[in-house]
Amino acid sequence: MFAEQRHQAIIQKINREKSIKASDLMELFGVSFETVRRDLEHLEKAGYLKRVHGGAILKEWDYSEEIPMTVREKAHLDGKNELSEIAARYVAEGQSIALDVSTTNTQFVKALKKKIERLTVITNSLPIANELVHMPGYTIILIGGVIRNEEQGMIGDLAEEFASRFHADLFFMSMSGVTLTEGVTDYGLGEVQMKKIMLRNAKRTIALADSSKFEAVSLIKVCGCAEIERFVTDSSIDPAIVDKYKKHGVEIVCQ
Repeated sequence: MFAEQRHQAIIQKINREKSIKASDLMELFGVSFETVRRDLEHLEKAGYLKRVHGGAILKEWDYSEEIPMTVREKAHLDGKNELSEIAARYVAEGQSIALDVSTTNTQFVKALKKKIERLTVITNSLPIANELVHMPGYTIILIGGVIRNEEQGMIGDLAEEFASRFHADLFFMSMSGVTLTEGVTDYGLGEVQMKKIMLRNAKRTIALADSSKFEAVSLIKVCGCAEIERFVTDSSIDPAIVDKYKKHGVEIVCQ
């Protein structure tokens, strides 16, 4: 197994189990302790985990700070894939949808490609546009503006003016955190402003958030929970959270 394959397997394992032992990795991959040590050192430098005696633990992030996209795109991947399959059920042939910049929405369009043949997609995300550009039945409207390199998306006055022209049937909104009291929150003024425009212009809004995002608060408020038609997440969410939100009139779909 190549180093990159081991790294991917370690990332998925630690996201699921929260901690890993070096001895287990040696047995799993059939490699030496020194090889495992180098793998964990590499992944620690990349921000995926924190090394401890005998292994590693999942790195804890402050949700008020922006987590690098290179970390986010591989974090909670199983949850993102699961919720993407659920969310795809709400899209019909020939509809128009708006998608903001996020690793969750990038995974979501991979599920859409398998189920929907005709679609208009409005997005400020380069990865999403690249993912869909070869779909013959898809019309991709890529919002122009200043590219934010870290997120590979367009923001700024030009992007906001361009986005305000379009009124999608559905807006699939991503986020960094959500609570009943603070609502939907995210980091990055430019990204938050784009979300607000897409939310205001869309007929309906569905929020996509893996289970780690619930009961977390990020830097900037996007909207209240009441402005969202429903939240779609993965089956790992605590049932108590689903019940609590339901009592406040907030629907969470996880299956």
